[in-house]
Formats: sequence, structure tokens, C-alpha cells
Amino acid sequence: MQIRAGYEIEYECAQPTPMLLVLSIHPSRFGDLSTPHTIQFDPPIPSNNYVDGFANICTRITAPVGRLKIFADFQIGDTGLPDEAAPAAGQVPIEKLPEDTIVYLLGSRYCETDALSELAWKLFGNTPPGGARVRAICDYVHERIAFDYMKANLLRTAWGGYHDQTGVCRDFAHLAITFCRCMNIPARYCTGYLGDIGVPYDPAPMDFSAWFEVFLDGRWYTSDARHNKPRIGRILMARGRDATDVAISTSFGHSTLAGFKVVTDEVKD
Repeated sequence: MQIRAGYEIEYECAQPTPMLLVLSIHPSRFGDLSTPHTIQFDPPIPSNNYVDGFANICTRITAPVGRLKIFADFQIGDTGLPDEAAPAAGQVPIEKLPEDTIVYLLGSRYCETDALSELAWKLFGNTPPGGARVRAICDYVHERIAFDYMKANLLRTAWGGYHDQTGVCRDFAHLAITFCRCMNIPARYCTGYLGDIGVPYDPAPMDFSAWFEVFLDGRWYTSDARHNKPRIGRILMARGRDATDVAISTSFGHSTLAGFKVVTDEVKD
């Protein structure tokens, strides 16, 4: 199947403002592109890409005074298959984990393992380790947090999500990731596109989506505590410890978001 995706984001700046963007698709999906993925700017400005420590493509710009539109429109191929479930996948003992997974066991800006460790063991200590434990965590987080786009809060952490019991997709991901790490399962944050493919149409405005991946049986598996079921058509943009590492934009100075639109649609034959 083919998916058309893209975005239009506009910022207003009162002075030239350096910005860091994480808006490219992940290099692991380059081979699936049917049309080029290019970040464009109106007015045209210089940009420079680099690859960060998590293998994400980051773009450096200096936004000019006034309004800057950042946009992309591309088409990408997809298998059309739902996420691979891993109910029987085994949990890897810590001493046998690859070194590059260890960072995803540690606490981070939005995932306070020290604050939630005792609770995690009370809630999930008696569940079978591995895929069944991740399933139990996703079920719990899905029921604990009520999705409410109007209650998004960039300062809310996993601890806050647990207590507020409300939030958006990043809050579901942060709490589930934290519980997984507390239970010695490496878990990493993911951001990207997820359209209404294979599910009923949602009339709410489209946004980028957050989910997470867990390391079981020697490989990474996709998990999603917000939707809590396998989905079709995820397009990965970036991975990291939490939302800090994959923020779509970081302004080094004052800027105002003046427009935001995301498109993710299946291309019909």
C-alpha cells in the first residue's frame, strides 16, 4: 500500500531565531519512499542536516524575522500489515542485554524510574516476564490515562501522567516506557505519522503520534499504550529516551507557533 504524508508548520519570530528540527523520516524508512522527502521553507532559507546519537536526522536553521512556513509532502510504501505483536517474546536478562540497549533502562527527563519503581513492582511484579508483562503494562496505562487533546501539557512527566490520569499520546508512551524500564525491559520513545488506516475515521485534526518500542528476545517490538492494539501504517521519524530527544522543533529564542497541519492518508488505487 501507499501512504501520502506531510505537514505544514508555521512560526512567527520577532528576531532571527536558531531552531533545531526533527521532521525528517527515519533513515530506516528511506528505502520505502516512493517520492522524495524534502523539508522546504517559505521564504527559502539555508538548512543543515546531521545525524544525532540516536540515528535520527536533525535539521538546523535560523528562522528569519516574520513568518516562516516549514513543509513537506511525500509518498511512502508500507506493507499494510499491523504491528507485530509479541505476547510470547521472552525478557532478556540484564546481564545479557546489548550495551546499546542499557540507556533505555535508565531514567530520563520525562520518565522518572526512581519515582515509579516501587509502584511498578507492586502492579506488575507477578506478571510473566517478557511480552505478557508489556501487555499488562499497556493495558494498565490505557485504562489509567484518558486521552484529551485539550489537556496536553509539555511539562507533564510519567509521574504527572499517572497522577493526572489525562493527557495525549506522549503521556501514554512516557508512563508505559517508565513502567517497562522499572521492570528491567529496555523501552524507547518513538514519534512519527500514524493515520486512520484500518480503523474508523477520526474527525479530530491530525497530529504527529507517539508510541514506544521494547527490547525482547533480541529485537525491538512496537507497542502503543494509547491505542492499545496493533495499527497499520506507522511512519517512524525519530527515536530517543523520551520526548526531549525527538521534539519536532526546539527554538533557541522566542517563537510563536502560527500554523500546524499534518497529513497521513492511504493512497487509494
